Amino acid sequence: MFNKILIANRGEIACRVIKTARRMGIRTVAVYSEADARARHVRLADEAVCIGAPPPKESYLVFEKIIAAALETGAQAIHPGYGFLSENEDFAESCAQNGIVFIGPPVGAIRAMGSKSEAKKLMEKAGVPLTPGYHGDNQEPEFLRQQADAIGYPVLIKAAAGGGGKGMRVVNKSGEFLDGLASCKREAASSFGDEHVLIEKYLQRPRHIEFQIFGDSHGNCVHLFERDCSVQRRHQKVLEEAPAPGMSPERRAAMGKAAVDAAKAVGYVGAGTVEFIVPGAADENAARDGSFYFMEMNTRLQVEHPVTEMITGLDLVEWQLKVGSGETLPLQQEQLKIRGHALEARIYAEDPDKGFLPSIGRLIHLSPPQENLNVRVDTGVEQDDEISPHYDPMIAKLIVWDGSDTNARERALARMLQALADYRVVGVSNNIGFLSRLVACPAFAGADLDTGLIERERTFLFPEAAEPPAEAWLVAALAELIRDQQFAAAHAVESRDPHSPWHTRDGWRLNGAARREIRLRIGELEKVVNAGYAGERYALEFEGMSTMATGRFIGDSELRVDLGGRRINVTVVSANEKRHVFIDGVSHIFSAIDPLFHAGSGGGAEGGLTAPMPGKVIALIAAVGAKVDKGAPLLILEAMKMEHTIAAPASGTVKAFCFIVGEQVSDGAELVEFEADKKT
Repeated sequence: MFNKILIANRGEIACRVIKTARRMGIRTVAVYSEADARARHVRLADEAVCIGAPPPKESYLVFEKIIAAALETGAQAIHPGYGFLSENEDFAESCAQNGIVFIGPPVGAIRAMGSKSEAKKLMEKAGVPLTPGYHGDNQEPEFLRQQADAIGYPVLIKAAAGGGGKGMRVVNKSGEFLDGLASCKREAASSFGDEHVLIEKYLQRPRHIEFQIFGDSHGNCVHLFERDCSVQRRHQKVLEEAPAPGMSPERRAAMGKAAVDAAKAVGYVGAGTVEFIVPGAADENAARDGSFYFMEMNTRLQVEHPVTEMITGLDLVEWQLKVGSGETLPLQQEQLKIRGHALEARIYAEDPDKGFLPSIGRLIHLSPPQENLNVRVDTGVEQDDEISPHYDPMIAKLIVWDGSDTNARERALARMLQALADYRVVGVSNNIGFLSRLVACPAFAGADLDTGLIERERTFLFPEAAEPPAEAWLVAALAELIRDQQFAAAHAVESRDPHSPWHTRDGWRLNGAARREIRLRIGELEKVVNAGYAGERYALEFEGMSTMATGRFIGDSELRVDLGGRRINVTVVSANEKRHVFIDGVSHIFSAIDPLFHAGSGGGAEGGLTAPMPGKVIALIAAVGAKVDKGAPLLILEAMKMEHTIAAPASGTVKAFCFIVGEQVSDGAELVEFEADKKT
């Protein structure tokens, strides 16, 4: 077994590997970019080496720097994690040339599966079922459109070297094909350095089911059952679960055998995932006859591997380290069993209401649910850390498990809802509320799964913003009153006369108690809570209702509240003028209004279009001087490895572009000078 390993990654997966290595008595070396100097994985590792500037192409993707760091620190092996260099054959080969063990598959397996096109040819020879499509080398646009026309629409354009939902486009008709192809090739070249694509028939309402496989260098290979990863947005997984709902023993056996056959066809060693597309009910009789099609093989550990660990009771990173050091697989196929049901939700810094646009900033407050036998949190960040524009905006993976013999999935769903309700994030937009609705969605709860679930359930998942309940307004007001008292008490202690009555905030007046108005706003809605002082309690009045209230802060943000005899535990986090109130599993963001402050009537430049986040302009779609309709694409911004189309906010004229293709833009930068048509 190794004494020291280097982890060629960052964030959550680097922390995950360090955890297992430490338990096994293996020392760890972290690598980090200048942006990650204070990152959690750097703090956890035994040693850390800086490998360059923040952009991945200058740090985490430069394998020569990583090899040098391993040699410098005496690391015997390198764990690549997922993403970055985890499926880079040149990196794996360089490790071998320098006498360093690459904790992953052989170079030949990476090469064979690194191209989706070549992988499909290999799988066809091995007898693994394939989705109808074109996987050849001819990349001439008109030829590819002809192939798509022959396959029949809709089709899916996929980057041959892709993964993680990047470099993928669904095209519904021939006239849209060339634009979709160009966009897909740009994203593929940016993310993978290879614009080669393949074309496949796009199945209607398919399920995405993958099998975890593991091989060793002694010829043994097993599968550790399946995961259902059907719930996706932008072809990226959002919720994963294991085992797959409704999976019959016969289909599991057939798909498991196909996965192992695929692995054996390339002499696979280590952890890998064979991904299948399974036709849904909309695909004629295919869903009923047990059909499934090979999609791709990921030659690494997957983001969603924890759900497999939870249902098998195994540590897959430990298996990787053992197999990487030359040991045989710890268990054979007949020794592997499924127990219970597990779910994983990816907590992202993003805004679901704005097309899942990533969010960046400091994590002012971060409080995950308590971990136990049934709840696990894998994360790469802690409170006060930054979500950077340079990397994936994942905050954490929330995993729950229930081992019940019956209704395990139903109970796991309940555990997930509670865990999401207990998650507290302030400082960046996040998808926790969206995930809660997704888990509660009747379609998901009823296991009516397919990759289009989020789109077809938009009415349920993206409801109109509801007004906060009265309790939320009352709690926000009560928190203001209590914090005001705390501030006065702290100020009194620091003053020359701590017993001066001028420091008190008890509302005493010579001829009766004082009253106070607390103004709060959420969105465009502004309301007032009237407060009267009654000893240690407050008489709160709100929209015709009155209640006596008391409260006490535990720490900085946990508030124990009594509202008219009803006791509740809430969280209230202050961040500048914002008051984040977490109550009954829902977050409400109020603005506290100072009546003595009068803001000006300023605003942004009328008609301007600004960057929603830092990024790079990669295409100007409209022409200067062109008349365009509302919603027409104007330019394309690349941010966090994804393309974002900036569209016209109304019908009007493009007056000028503020940047040229290739230029970097900052958050909020004006991108387009736009003149909207005057309303008549």
